[in-house]
Amino acid sequence: MLTETSDYDTLYRDFRWDVPAQFNIATAACDRHADGSGKLALIFRDEDGSVTNTSFDELRDFSRRFANVLKADGLARGDRVGVFLSQSLELPVAHLAAFRSGLVSVPLFTLFGEDALEFRLANSGAKAIVTDQTGWEKLTKIRERLPHLQDIYIVGGDIHAGAKSFWQAIEEAPDEFATVDTAAEDPAIIIYTSGTTGNPKGALHAHRVLLGHLPNVEMAHDFFPKPGDIMWTPADWAWIGGLFDALFPAWYHGVPMVGYRAKKFDPHEAMQLMADHKVRNVFLPPTALKLMRQADVKHDGVKLRSIFSGGESLGGELLAWVRATFGVEVHEIYGQTECNLVVGNNSKLFPILPGSMGKATPGFDVRIVDDQGNVLPNGTTGIIGVRRPNPCMMLQYWANADATAKKYAGDFLLTGDLGKRDDDDYFWYMSREDDVITSAGYRIGPAEIEDTLIKHPAVALAAVVGVPDPIRTESVKAWIVLRPGFAANDALAREIQDFVKIKLAAHEYPRIVQFAESLPMTATGKVLRRELRKLG
Repeated sequence: MLTETSDYDTLYRDFRWDVPAQFNIATAACDRHADGSGKLALIFRDEDGSVTNTSFDELRDFSRRFANVLKADGLARGDRVGVFLSQSLELPVAHLAAFRSGLVSVPLFTLFGEDALEFRLANSGAKAIVTDQTGWEKLTKIRERLPHLQDIYIVGGDIHAGAKSFWQAIEEAPDEFATVDTAAEDPAIIIYTSGTTGNPKGALHAHRVLLGHLPNVEMAHDFFPKPGDIMWTPADWAWIGGLFDALFPAWYHGVPMVGYRAKKFDPHEAMQLMADHKVRNVFLPPTALKLMRQADVKHDGVKLRSIFSGGESLGGELLAWVRATFGVEVHEIYGQTECNLVVGNNSKLFPILPGSMGKATPGFDVRIVDDQGNVLPNGTTGIIGVRRPNPCMMLQYWANADATAKKYAGDFLLTGDLGKRDDDDYFWYMSREDDVITSAGYRIGPAEIEDTLIKHPAVALAAVVGVPDPIRTESVKAWIVLRPGFAANDALAREIQDFVKIKLAAHEYPRIVQFAESLPMTATGKVLRRELRKLG
């Protein structure tokens, strides 16, 4: 979408969206590269070190066959399909099959516990799900409470009663499938995002969302693609960052993607992976960069062309370390699940200012506004707003009209983040308008954790806040008032932490538990989280 230049003002001013009336992600990110030449799409490295290469031709074949499986099992246009997998070949096959069928895919993070998984599957009304043995074990505990869920496809291992073999079903299915002629505005994917009140909300995106991500990916990756480019990110493919900051934009441009299913990010292992597979373009979340700096990583075989990062500000010291270690600038970006990649950087277009988010992505009108959607003057702190419509913006929150209406004011989508814009058009993040916690690149809503905490028999009241963490930016801290008969001690704290890990998600459990006699509240009984944050 972008023409390489060193003039940001001209690039931004002259940009025009070119979104066709009819558009399908599977056609754009797979089929048009499946020309029979065996063009490489995925380099997947398993935990045992074995590497499997998959071509666009094979991706098209697998996803067509799985589309036939879904059709034969009765799924019809608009039905939802859960994808409960980590980085793998099977994950994009499932998504592509859903896209080409006119179905709506629902990515699900493998660290989700039973409650988190149940809510998302029930809320989306998913009729089918693709998962592995670990996922199957979680599903067996909640399946009877999911009346919509009719088919479970399992990748690898034993196939249990009530489930089907993913690969066996594919092998037995026909290899021809006519991709549905979807409009660019047709629903494609629901990605759940955490907020500060109530349950998580499902951002429903149209097929055009892929096109909406391209200008920023191209800008922040220094006019991606270029010959020899190969993409990798340790970010999980269950989130918008892994899927649409990396995987599908790479494939839209026919660039190979490296996949690796790591249980935990290892800085030295990451360097070796990049060297082994000649990775040139990476999306490295800030926590990954901090861990790499802490480990003082070095590897002569790593030859990166572009580094893209986002989720929280990196700061001048980390920016300088990346430059010294990799020989390229790290380009920070900003966005959120509802409307992603709206601000970014490219050091060849304008100087990178430490602490700044960068400038508006070509194609996006980003302003600082008040809560009524009125544009505020430069230098004024307000809500970061994005003018509608644009291709990256969600269609709505799934089955949540009230939350959808509250997300907009006037002509703008309100991000809920506070910032300001200076006279040189740089954006500066100030703080969150709400209480969302940013930890290791994840945006974590306190409400869902609090709801899980009070299900523990020992917990009477709970409040969750983010506290500063040198590696994760913030850690989740829980303030807990116990029920009568329970004594505060380390063993109970660990029990409560494990309870949240199992019930909700391993990345959302409180790393710090503080017992208290009472919690600060308003006259109407609302917990004052800001007062708890002051206490540290």
